[in-house]
Amino acid sequence: MMRRRTTLLAGCTALVLALGATACGGGEPVAAGGGDKSLDGQTVTVAGVWSGSEQKNFQKVLDAFTEKTGAKTQFVSTGDNVSTVVGSKIEGGNAPDVVMVPQVGVLKQFAGQGWLKPLDKKVQSAVGANFAEVWQNYGSVDGTLYGLYFKAAHKSTVWYSPEALEQAGVAEPRTYDEMLKNGRTISDSGLAAFSVAGQDGWTLTDWFENVYLSQAGPEKYDALAAHEIKWTDPTVVDALTTLGKLFKDKQLIAGGQKGALNTDFPGSVEKVFGPEAEAAMVYEGDFVAGVAKDQFGRTIGTDAEFFPFPPVGGGEAPVVSGGDAAVVLKDGKNSEAGMALVEYLASPEAAAVWAEAGGFLSPNKKLDLSSYGDDVTRATAESLVKAGDSVRFDMSDQAPAAFGGTKGAGEWKILQDFLRDPSDPAKTAAELEKAAAKAYGN
Repeated sequence: MMRRRTTLLAGCTALVLALGATACGGGEPVAAGGGDKSLDGQTVTVAGVWSGSEQKNFQKVLDAFTEKTGAKTQFVSTGDNVSTVVGSKIEGGNAPDVVMVPQVGVLKQFAGQGWLKPLDKKVQSAVGANFAEVWQNYGSVDGTLYGLYFKAAHKSTVWYSPEALEQAGVAEPRTYDEMLKNGRTISDSGLAAFSVAGQDGWTLTDWFENVYLSQAGPEKYDALAAHEIKWTDPTVVDALTTLGKLFKDKQLIAGGQKGALNTDFPGSVEKVFGPEAEAAMVYEGDFVAGVAKDQFGRTIGTDAEFFPFPPVGGGEAPVVSGGDAAVVLKDGKNSEAGMALVEYLASPEAAAVWAEAGGFLSPNKKLDLSSYGDDVTRATAESLVKAGDSVRFDMSDQAPAAFGGTKGAGEWKILQDFLRDPSDPAKTAAELEKAAAKAYGN
């Protein structure tokens, strides 16, 4: 899905990108080619947030699974309210077999309610072989692996018009301060530096997370994500202060704060890559490329490029990600076939199907990078995999939905209020802590 969030750049610990065939681990792997049709006549029901082109491309993956195993598939689009839809289907005795869960918090919620089957030994073996430990951890609850991260988002990318930067005489920045300095130079040339999608509160959480991870470091990031430290911690105030330098500078933001608050995510991409450019840069995940290409006809790598979200205040460059995890429901009518589907999704073969179709990144380190259709996507995917265990999952996706994932409430609304008036970071931190304490129950 475009939003959920479907989050990453600058590598830290390099991992070897081994090229390989399907690695299903222990036991008998699902047969290649035409398959042994061991699941002939069975149907796997899959629920997920995807619609439009994402659903169409995921269907290609499901069709490849059918070709291998003989199992039919049925996809049900849930929209963003995946937990509500799945909960109602379970209560109604019509639970899907597999759910593509877009948030760590939702995965934990499902596990806590006893809805999930632990992934079996064959899937565990495939995940251990093909994915960095960090992705295994985000798919686990209390040490039990429930989720396989099939699709990832790279949410530490800043997208820009090469023509706009060239006209202003600036290059890709190496630090956050240099990015703002270059932005002011761009503004002096007559074009706003940044398009900010303030109407969608989730984009503001992504801004904060990149600044916080780089400035405060991964240990503090993990502690804040788990609410083991309060949002009134000095590191939070420091990150809000840093972010406020951008938010309060009307020279940097297209339309100023008011304009940003009236701009949704697609609109923010349009302001950079649409027919009448209003800004040179837009921060968001790798999925910006899909909008720029599909909606505005931009050629990725030629008139739409990206640079890694730059390091802040001497810290490391952030690597923030998001993703969709496949889980198997206990109450599904065909959970055995559902487990076979998850085993298939753990393979580089399955990831290659969507990679070739476009609009997709995989955290599977065995996926041959040549599967991606263009150099920019290939570079984005490589940076995500090379980051290895330094990747940090989108913080708001790890939070209870009442705090990190509800329109007009919690972190989304508070950061929108901060964009409107960034003059008092300490006050904003106190408001975030109040909302977080209520949502986390501590």
